[in-house]
Amino acid sequence: MHRDLGIINGPVLLFGGPYSNLHALQALIADADRFQIGGHHMICTGDVVAYCSAPAQTVDTIRQMGASVVAGNCEKQLAENAPDCGCGFDAGSACDLLSQGWYPFANARVDPKARRWMGHCPDILSFRHQGARYAVIHGGWTEIARFIWPNSSNAVFEMEWCAIESSIGAVDHVIAGHCGLAFVKETPQGRWINPGVIGMPPNDGRQQTRYGILDGGEVQIHRLSYNAEAAAAAMRAAGLTGGYEAALLSGYWPSEDILPVSLRGPSLANG
Repeated sequence: MHRDLGIINGPVLLFGGPYSNLHALQALIADADRFQIGGHHMICTGDVVAYCSAPAQTVDTIRQMGASVVAGNCEKQLAENAPDCGCGFDAGSACDLLSQGWYPFANARVDPKARRWMGHCPDILSFRHQGARYAVIHGGWTEIARFIWPNSSNAVFEMEWCAIESSIGAVDHVIAGHCGLAFVKETPQGRWINPGVIGMPPNDGRQQTRYGILDGGEVQIHRLSYNAEAAAAAMRAAGLTGGYEAALLSGYWPSEDILPVSLRGPSLANG
């Protein structure tokens, strides 16, 4: 399902992966207020619910904000009451085993009303900003849970771009999420913009997460400071102690299985 948001010429706040981290979402709202950006100028690349302790409250808050949300794999799976998150992790990998902890917790706390809302989230959004047309997807258009990295090959970006344009027509730039790392990639087709996620740090040894602001046709990536200690404590109190609660404090993911080797560990520390 494609939803056209029309023309948005004021600043647009871009973010991904709230991941049930209500503390981070509340901090994002405070930043949006500071920049005087309302909910209708906010776009989320999906995965509202995931690792952290407040799935129901995070969904409610996102809906109250009025932000536009493209469906992530978590929305798809939770809408269908599926048995797993649909991330495509290799069976038995660390990420797969970790998901067996947080996903059942989230699935048990998402009510039918939230599932219906998730089921109506569009697969792709589009809008025009400063004369350019943007598409918004979750991971890839050929595969919702495709991990597209800043160092993915040009062939990957070209494949996804062609697939998007085959579905909704020509676009100048693409906004995507899923991989958890913020980056802006100049491709022969246009800019591929990943504003990062707000619910989990980007494996760089810092607690701050990321979001982006599109203004005047340019994108700036911002760091989001929030009460990570309180978010981690809430996870521990909820029994979510598989490793993601420690990641909120350490700034490092509990597993690097999915990361390309060149992006693992301290190599990101200065990002």
